[in-house]
Amino acid sequence: MKRFLFFLGCIFCLAAPLAAEEQDATKTEQQRLQEAGELYFDYKPQEALDAYIALSKDTQNRQSFLNAAFIALEQNDPKQAVDIMSAAYKIYNQDRETIEMAAEAYLADGQYRAAEKMLSMLPENKKRAGFFHINLARAQMGLNEKRLAKYNLKMAVRAGTHPALANYLLGLLYEEEEDYKQAAEVFRKATVYDHQFIEAKKHYAAALEKLGNYNESYRQYRMIYSSEKSNKDVNAALARLKPRLSRPEKEIVGGKELIKHTFVKPVVLPDGVKAREIKVGLGMRQNGRPSTRTTVHFIPSHDFKITDAQTGKVLASGKAKESWVAVLKDRSTYLLTPKNKRIAFKKSVIVTPVSKSPDEGSTIIVKNVMSGAGMTWASVDDKEYRGKLQITYNAARNTLVPINIVNIEEYIMGVIASEMPTQFPMDALRAQAVLARTYALKHLGKHKYYGYDLCDTQNCQVYGGVSSESERGNAAVESTMGEIMRYKKKPIESVFSANCGGVTQSAKEAGWYETPYLQPVSDYKDFDFDTLQPYHFKELLQYPHDAYSRYGKHVSLAAFRWTRVVDVEDVSQVIKRKKKDIGRVTGIIPLRRGRSGYVSRLLVKGTKGSVTLNKENVIRNNLSLGMLRSSYFIVEPNYRDHELEFFVFYGGGWGHGVGFDQTGAAGRAEAGQGYKEILQHYFPLAEFYSPAEAAKK
Repeated sequence: MKRFLFFLGCIFCLAAPLAAEEQDATKTEQQRLQEAGELYFDYKPQEALDAYIALSKDTQNRQSFLNAAFIALEQNDPKQAVDIMSAAYKIYNQDRETIEMAAEAYLADGQYRAAEKMLSMLPENKKRAGFFHINLARAQMGLNEKRLAKYNLKMAVRAGTHPALANYLLGLLYEEEEDYKQAAEVFRKATVYDHQFIEAKKHYAAALEKLGNYNESYRQYRMIYSSEKSNKDVNAALARLKPRLSRPEKEIVGGKELIKHTFVKPVVLPDGVKAREIKVGLGMRQNGRPSTRTTVHFIPSHDFKITDAQTGKVLASGKAKESWVAVLKDRSTYLLTPKNKRIAFKKSVIVTPVSKSPDEGSTIIVKNVMSGAGMTWASVDDKEYRGKLQITYNAARNTLVPINIVNIEEYIMGVIASEMPTQFPMDALRAQAVLARTYALKHLGKHKYYGYDLCDTQNCQVYGGVSSESERGNAAVESTMGEIMRYKKKPIESVFSANCGGVTQSAKEAGWYETPYLQPVSDYKDFDFDTLQPYHFKELLQYPHDAYSRYGKHVSLAAFRWTRVVDVEDVSQVIKRKKKDIGRVTGIIPLRRGRSGYVSRLLVKGTKGSVTLNKENVIRNNLSLGMLRSSYFIVEPNYRDHELEFFVFYGGGWGHGVGFDQTGAAGRAEAGQGYKEILQHYFPLAEFYSPAEAAKK
C-alpha cells in the first residue's frame, strides 16, 4: 500500500468492504496484532504490512507502528518507514523505541540531519549507549561531521555493544584522513573481536601496506584469499606484495611442523560397548572431496608394515620414526623409502604401526595436511593420527588421498577440541562427545565414493587427530563411550552449530527436510517468544539480551552477536560471480523469516535485474566476502551524498542454527545442567541411549 494512503483515512475506509470493517471492529487490538504477526511468519510480508498499517490507523497501537516500519525497511522502502514513524512520533514522542525506530528509518533513507535530531532526543541509557553512539556517528558521517563522528565512535567502542562495527567505522574515518597508523590499529581491533569480519581484515591489510609492513599485510590478504579466492583486489595485492616480502612466504603464512610423536594410551572400552573402525579422509576440500596431492609424507611412531589394501599382501616394512613418502608421478604410484628405494603400488596401501606394549599406542605423523579449507583460518600443518594410514590413488582426480583408519572412540577424541573449546564446562564437552559419536554413526559412508566414510572438514566434523586431542576432551569421550541420541531406535541427525544466537531454528526453516526432533528451542532467559512480533528482531539483534548462548568464556562474543559492513561494490561482484550480473546492487530484501529470526529466502535487487537466494547456506555464501556467520540478521542500507555506499548487517549466531548449540550448552552446563538434560533440551523428541546401561538391564 502506498505510503500516502497512510495519512488519508478516508481512502483507507474505501479500501475494504463494510462487512470486513465491521468484522475487524469486533476483534481486540491484541487479536489483530497477533493476526498481522501470523501473516508475517506465514511469509506474507506485504499483507502483514497492510494489516499493521490498518491497525495503527484504527487504534494508534504503538506496536503496529513499529512492526509496519520494520517491515517497510525490510522491503527496501525507507521512505514509507519514515512516513510511518513520523506519524507514530506525533503520538508517542516520549517513547524510546519509537524515537529509535524513527531515527533508523531516517538513517536508512539517507536523511542524516533528521536522524541526528531524532537521536538527540533520546534519554541517556547505559545499556543502549553503544548502539546510540554508532547511529549518531553514522548520521554525522553522512553530514561530513567527522570530528563528532569520531568522538561518538570512540564512545561506542567504550560501551562495547558492537565493538567490531564501531572500530571499523572509526577506521574508515582515519583512512579518509590518510592516518594509516590509527586506521590499522582500529581495523586490527575489529578483526581481533571478530575474525570473520573480512571487510575489516581487508582494510587492515591495506593500511599495513601503506605503512610498509608488507609481511603482515601479505599474511592478512592470504587469510582473506583462503575464503575468497576470486576477489580482484585481494589477488592484485598478493601479487604486488610478494616481491616485497622480507621473509619466506611459508614462514609468514604459517604452518606447524611436527618432529616428535606424542605418547598416547590405547582406548579401553567398557563392558557392553563396541567400537568399529571408520575411515576419515585427511586434508579434504571444503565440500569434503579430495584435495590435489602428488605426495603423502608419513612418519610412524613404531615399527610398521605396508600392505596392499586389496590383497593384504605385505609390500614393505619399516622402522619406528622412519620418514617415508608415497609419490604420484605421471599417473604411476610408488613408495619412496628413506634410502630412496622405490616400491611400486597400484591403487591403495595401508600403513600399520605395531606397538609392542598394550599400554602404549602408536601414531603416524602426516606432513602438510590442509585444515580449515575455505575459512579465514585455513592453514597447512603437520598432523598426528592414531590408528592406521591408508593411501589411495584416485585415478579420476589424479590425486593421492590420505585416509586415517581409526577406532570411532579415538576419532571422537580428535573431533572434540576441533569442534568445541576444551575449556568449556565438562558437561558441555560430554554432550558434544555424544553428538559427535551420533553424527559419525549416522553418516558412515557419506563419502564412500572417494574411499572414506567421513572427511575432516566442517562438511562432516572437523577432525585434527592426536594434534587436536586434550586431556579434558579425552575425558569427556571416555566418560560417555558408546552413548548416542536416537529417534525410533536409530541415530538422530545430530547437527550442531557454534552458536544459535539465542534460539535454534527448525530443519524445515533452514531449507532442509521436516524432522520431528529438529524444532526451534529458545536459549533466551529474558524474552517470551509467545509474544514475538517482527520488530522484536531489531531489538534482539541490536541490543544485548541475556541468553545461555551469550556465554563469553573461552569464546568470542562475536559468535552470539556480530556485525558486518559490506560495500555495494563487493556484494555486486559476489552476486555477479556466483549467480548472475544484476548490475549495481540497490537492495537486499528478506522474503521469508521464520519465528527463530533466520532468513530462508532473500531477494537481491540491482540496476539490471534481481536474484533470489534460497536456503540459509546459499544466503550466507552470497552476500559478502567469504561468508556471513549465519542467516539470522537484519540488514540496513547506508547512503552518502544520496548514493548507496554499503549495507550494515546486524546478526546473531554462528552456523545454521539447527539442533545443538555448542555455546548455549556451555552456558547451560555452567548453570548446573547435566549433559543429558542439555541434550534433551536441544533434541526434545529424541532419546538418550547408553549401551553400557542397556547391557545392565
